[in-house]
Amino acid sequence: MAQRFIQDISRRTPRFIANEPDNRDVAEYRDKIEQIRADNDLPTTEDFVFVEVTVTDPSEFEAGLTVRGEVMHDRYRVLTVESSSIPNALAALLLHARDLTGVSPHVYFEWTEGNPFANFLRFFLLGQGEVAPVTREVLREAESDRNRRPRVHVG
Repeated sequence: MAQRFIQDISRRTPRFIANEPDNRDVAEYRDKIEQIRADNDLPTTEDFVFVEVTVTDPSEFEAGLTVRGEVMHDRYRVLTVESSSIPNALAALLLHARDLTGVSPHVYFEWTEGNPFANFLRFFLLGQGEVAPVTREVLREAESDRNRRPRVHVG
């Protein structure tokens, strides 16, 4: 089903929303789409697929990705990914989507609120923090051609 989600959106610009799942209720997905649209000035006609990454064993550096597709609440397409690293998983999924469809995908994030120094310390000490810039860096290193690189948006 995951591959079908990607192929389905390939007729237009593939747009993914990185989502840290909370309750996984209707309000969570609806509110997230509304926030992404507002932050990035996107029209209501744009179609999205959510991506939710669960970290399995962070010490496993060469594990493959396990990706599943599901439709939540009869409306929201969600790809759930298991990986040892959120940025690497997102980058791998975006590159796979690009190669599968021939269209450069876009991924949307929200900035983490709070003190930037505290966020840096959290990343440095605990390995948690801003996923968007790290995902972009992984993509930059994996794909040198800027025109072929998936787009990362943060609002």
